[in-house]
Amino acid sequence: MKKKYLTILCDGMADRPDSRNLTPMTEAHKPTMDELCKNGLTGLVCTVPNGMKPGSDVCNLAALGYDPRECYTGRSPLEALSMGIELNENDVTFRVNLVTLSNCDDLASRVMVDYSSGEISTSEAQELISALKPLFSKAGIELYAGISYRHAAVMRGLKNSGTDFTPPHDIIGKNVKDYLPRGGMSELFVSLIKESARILKTHPVNIAREKAGKNPATSVWFWGEGTKPKLQNFEQKFGKTATVISAVDLVKGIGKAGGMTVVEIPTATGTLDTDYEAKRAAAERALKTHDYCFIHLEGPDECGHQGDRAGKIKAIERIDAMILKPLYDMLKASGAPFAISVMPDHATPLSVRTHTTDPIPFLIYDSERKYACGIATFTESAAQKSGVVLNDGTAVINALFGNTKI
Repeated sequence: MKKKYLTILCDGMADRPDSRNLTPMTEAHKPTMDELCKNGLTGLVCTVPNGMKPGSDVCNLAALGYDPRECYTGRSPLEALSMGIELNENDVTFRVNLVTLSNCDDLASRVMVDYSSGEISTSEAQELISALKPLFSKAGIELYAGISYRHAAVMRGLKNSGTDFTPPHDIIGKNVKDYLPRGGMSELFVSLIKESARILKTHPVNIAREKAGKNPATSVWFWGEGTKPKLQNFEQKFGKTATVISAVDLVKGIGKAGGMTVVEIPTATGTLDTDYEAKRAAAERALKTHDYCFIHLEGPDECGHQGDRAGKIKAIERIDAMILKPLYDMLKASGAPFAISVMPDHATPLSVRTHTTDPIPFLIYDSERKYACGIATFTESAAQKSGVVLNDGTAVINALFGNTKI
């Protein structure tokens, strides 16, 4: 029987020890991860190449075997591709967040309260984006609605805006004055942020959210500029058919750019409360028809950005119990050889509430190979004690496929 391969990507799961020397990974009850670790291989891997930022774009590219130094063209074009937006070589795309800024008359005096507008629903966001489209169109920009707070804008024939942007999740609780778009076409983007605030302030969706005690979407925020991506076809690269399962357009866009099968799950949210059952069922179906399945789960990262320790622990536990265990049991029962990797893409420490370049733990379990690494639990500190350190983020998937030995 043909061998099957599975990656469980727990976005932002890695963390730094608190005052008790504990991380969410050490506190979480995750017996299946620990079992695979005990009977497999664990270590640390650096998914962020020197000089690059620890974005989920860069790190998920590496996790899927693509060297970001060779193929990275920005985050937003990958998301745009997932959204079905046709791009030409000279088009420039931007991620557009719906964010919550503090209530001040002067934009420069406002604080980034929430990068996700309280994880606004997709239906609410679509209404707000629809209201903003005329403003963007007047500026020569196409605006497209995505999922929840994540949206996209396209400027045709521009190549590069020459503008510096800051991801909103990097500045939670900070005054936005020093993080507004700067250089290049910054005046245009700042004006759109200001004008969007004027339009959104009285929108019925926001009025209803405020009455319900939820964060309103007070303005847009630009970041993640990029151009059309070019990735080698995954099957040609690795000789394996692949399926990608994710709630976020970024990861789905990587899958589409690499010619992989991308599963759409309408009930998947990219949060702690995503539809784990639907993702598991989709993975089971995928593993019957494809050689490799990559399941991306965003919950730990969202909780890390929000400073929600209990939520991050719960996200890890749900992944272990609702995704990893049933898929591990299914693969064992199939009688076919199989290999599983579990890893975050990057760390999102609760202490800083943003991504870092810290080396992250990974594990590989192979039904045909006994690693016996002597590590009994899957944590950051245990992975460090293993003595295994990979400096190339693509090394994990290559080891999973048996292309390289560790």
